Amino acid sequence: MLAATRRGIPFDIALDRELPALPDADRRLVHELAAGVLRQSQPLDTVLARFIPRGLGSVSQPLLDVLRLGAYQLRLLDRVPAHAAVTTSVALARERVGDRVSGFTNAVLRRVADLPRDPVPVTAAGASGDGVAAQLAHAWSHPVWLVARWLARFGARATESLLHWNNSHPLLVLQPTRGTNLDLEEMLDEHGVPCTPAPYGAGTVVKESRPDRLPGFHGGDFIVQDPAQALVVRFADFPPGTTVYDACAAPGGKTLTLSRGAREVVAADASLRRMGRLQENVSRAGRGNELLVVADAAHPPVRPVLAYLLDAPCLGTGSFARHPDARTRVSVDALLRLADQQRALLDAAADRIAPGGVLCYATCSIEPEEDEMQVTAFLDRHHDFRRQAPPAFPADLLTADGDMLTLPQRDGLDGAFAARLVREP
Repeated sequence: MLAATRRGIPFDIALDRELPALPDADRRLVHELAAGVLRQSQPLDTVLARFIPRGLGSVSQPLLDVLRLGAYQLRLLDRVPAHAAVTTSVALARERVGDRVSGFTNAVLRRVADLPRDPVPVTAAGASGDGVAAQLAHAWSHPVWLVARWLARFGARATESLLHWNNSHPLLVLQPTRGTNLDLEEMLDEHGVPCTPAPYGAGTVVKESRPDRLPGFHGGDFIVQDPAQALVVRFADFPPGTTVYDACAAPGGKTLTLSRGAREVVAADASLRRMGRLQENVSRAGRGNELLVVADAAHPPVRPVLAYLLDAPCLGTGSFARHPDARTRVSVDALLRLADQQRALLDAAADRIAPGGVLCYATCSIEPEEDEMQVTAFLDRHHDFRRQAPPAFPADLLTADGDMLTLPQRDGLDGAFAARLVREP
């Protein structure tokens, strides 16, 4: 899984490929190890570098993966005995790299095992200026430039809370595809599955780590979706009984929610691979009014509609907890490139909105260039659109302009943004 993420394969895809081949007892541990190494790579590398005379650069990437996995177990897991972590790491290094590295692996990890654990997390206390960003970035394995942006915007305390959220284990939240949240909770309760309501009534939280083990999964009674994404659909407030165009639909969570109130949902995505996941979800939990199309959102093959969802490609800084590999791919250049792409997708969507129709633009980013700044620039180019928040939406999740914005450190949800743009009749 670690090798796959280095090749650019998203972490959730790597999970789907590898976990089914493992015994049930191993799945939770493997998920914990892979996600943990991605979340803690910088502190782990600092510890390992102390015992590698020629530096981390002298170690091949496959061997570094093994050393990080061993160090993670030694430093951050209590359930794996130290001798077991070292022994299995040596065996893995021998299998992956060769016999010649077994002694080296054993020596490095035994010295890591001898170190006392530091129970106190590193914070920004005692640092100043650029040192705060560097210290926090290292402690929580985030890019320095991104931490510096968040410090300037949110302050030190809120930024530390955001970083802590990003390195925590995300909750498993279910959204009903039939009935209400209460109906789903009653069904889970009947089967002895502990559950609690999600914030803002946006789903049901369960402790089970594998949704396919829950009652109702194979019958399509629910989907797995973070409350922030469910709130985006609620915020869109599309007219009932209309045709909805979902321009970047995969993997399909919003498509399935939208289909409950729509006459039909045309669910499009440019990626045939991602469309396969959408098809699986629709086959399991769809209502039969979902129409799947492989299409580029830059050239939407649809006549003007009254409801258009553009869940645009973005930097994903609001969902680092669920996608621990994403932080390794973000950069200033990527932010600028994505902002240009979002601008083009918004302009393409504008011509596909019928008079009086609603364009809901959404991201899972908390960066202004992808969110409110993008929308303001769109309105400057398209004077026949205006912001219009839906009635009865939680006011504490609305910006001064009436856009939806959730922040992990403030709301206990993934970060997400949405703007509801209505075309003048």
